[in-house]
Amino acid sequence: MARNGLFVSGLVLLMCFIPFAALSNSEVVIAGVEATFPPWAWVEKGVFKGIAVDAVREIAKIEGINLRFQEMPWQSLIPSLAAGKIDLVVTAVSVTEERAKVLDFTIPWWEINRVVLVRKDSDLNGITALCCGATVGGQGGSTDFEWVKRELAPKLGLKLKEFEDPVMAVADLEAGRVDSVVIDSDTGDKLAAEHPNLRIAARFYAYPPEPYALPVAKGDPKGLLPKLNRGIMELYESGKWAEIVHKYIPGATILPIPTYMPRYVDSYQHPIPGLED
Repeated sequence: MARNGLFVSGLVLLMCFIPFAALSNSEVVIAGVEATFPPWAWVEKGVFKGIAVDAVREIAKIEGINLRFQEMPWQSLIPSLAAGKIDLVVTAVSVTEERAKVLDFTIPWWEINRVVLVRKDSDLNGITALCCGATVGGQGGSTDFEWVKRELAPKLGLKLKEFEDPVMAVADLEAGRVDSVVIDSDTGDKLAAEHPNLRIAARFYAYPPEPYALPVAKGDPKGLLPKLNRGIMELYESGKWAEIVHKYIPGATILPIPTYMPRYVDSYQHPIPGLED
C-alpha cells in the first residue's frame, strides 16, 4: 500500500508539471487558421496570409515553435481548440466572457470596432440599414453578428441572414439578397476598398473596448502562453509588429501593447505568463 501511495503521489506530482513541459521544440503546434478573414487571416492559392498569420510566424521563429497551419472554417475553430484538436487559433479572435470560460488568452494586441456595409447605390444610412425590417447579414458566431442578434434584432424587427464567412456575406450584399452586413472594422474597411460598389454606412465604437488576443485551450496544456506573450512583446518593441500591421492596413494607428483586457480572463492575472518580470 505504501508503494502504491508513493506511486500515486509521484504520478500526481508529475502531472502537475506536464502542462509546462509537454511541448518540446520538435513537437508540432497545430494552428487553426480562418480562411477568409482579411486582413487578419486568409488563404490565397494555398498560401496563408494576414496580420495574425505573419505575426505568429515571426513569434514561432523567435521562440523556436515548430508551427503548422491548418485551414478551418470559423465556426469550427473555437470548438476544435476547446476540445484539444488544435493547439492555437490564428485569426482575429475577440475576447469575450463566454470564450474565456473554455479558453485562455495571450496578452491583448488589438482593439476592434464594427461597421455596417451597404451597397453604394443604396440610400440606406447607419439607422435605416439596421432597422425597420431590413435584412442584415453577418458571420455566424462573430461578436459583431451576435451583437446584432442580441441588441438590435428583437427591438427593430430585423431579418437576419447568417453566413459562414464575411466573403459570402459581401457576395449576398452585392447581389441584393441582404440590405446590409455588420462586420468588424478592419475587415469591413478592407472589403469596402476591394468592392467599389460597396460603402460603409456607419461605424460603431465599443465601450469598453473589444480586444483581440490569441487563444489557447483552457489551462494552456502545451505551455504556449509564455512563448506567445514574450513573442508578442518582442514584435511590438522591435517595431516588427507595426511593420506587419502596416503591410495590411497602411497608416493604421498602432496601439500600445498590451491593450485593454477584461478582468474575467484568468490567463491575464498577475503574474502574466512569460512576462513575470
